[in-house]
Amino acid sequence: MKARAFSYVRPATVAEALLAFAEAGEGASYIAGGQSLVPALALRLQAPERLIDIAHVAELRGVSCDGEWLRIGALTRHADAHDDPLIARYAPLLALAAPHVAHPAIRNRGTLGGSVALADPASEFPAMMLALDAEMEIAGSAGTRRVPATAFFQDLYQTAIEPGELLVALHVPVARAEHRCAFDEFARRRGDYALVGCGVMLAMPGDVVAEARIAFLSVGSTPMRARAAEAALAGQALDAEAIRRAQAALADDLDPPDDEQVPAAMRLHLARVLLGRLLGRMEMAS
Repeated sequence: MKARAFSYVRPATVAEALLAFAEAGEGASYIAGGQSLVPALALRLQAPERLIDIAHVAELRGVSCDGEWLRIGALTRHADAHDDPLIARYAPLLALAAPHVAHPAIRNRGTLGGSVALADPASEFPAMMLALDAEMEIAGSAGTRRVPATAFFQDLYQTAIEPGELLVALHVPVARAEHRCAFDEFARRRGDYALVGCGVMLAMPGDVVAEARIAFLSVGSTPMRARAAEAALAGQALDAEAIRRAQAALADDLDPPDDEQVPAAMRLHLARVLLGRLLGRMEMAS
């Protein structure tokens, strides 16, 4: 099957991209890396009248830090999340998650902005935006706005981005010396969609967990923050008992879907095992 005929526009600025979309109405789609959109076009799951190629918009590129926030341009590639020195230093959780994203060919083309905007609940980077307390910079006809990750992911493949708006950048609070990070996932084969994935970020200025942030992927219709598990760790020494309580608290955080391949009970069990392994690694490193 082939994509339906469409017109093609390649804007040079964000303003030109927004104007091109407004002129076409809701019959337009933005494209950057195209790792999700191109297959959908080929299968005619999407059939836009106009394709707006934003891959050459310079405003959407670059990684910078102002001391409090790390700004990651939406066109930053998956591979760059692993290799960029600023990301490695100030958002190490993204660097840890990057090698688990699909395969090298996809990591070399796919963009962080595309992954976050698509909001696939089985993808690594949307969940890590939750774990990092990131904010999404969105451009529209009325200007730009920043939306916290907790409000950005709304439902299955649904985000706070309105029709015609464009995700410009991801803003991540910088990691400090007291922060510790860990990421891992269970998948049948490396590069497959994860059965369960988890990213953890702990603030430990001493021997006690001052703050915990835990986010899961592949456990619901959106990436999920494990608030009860975080509360079980906060104010506690990171030891076997605290880890056990955090694992038990996942019953209050997660309600995984039941499907033929992975029953809900198994997915919840895998989430507990994965969280225990990650926290165990962090305990040993402390």
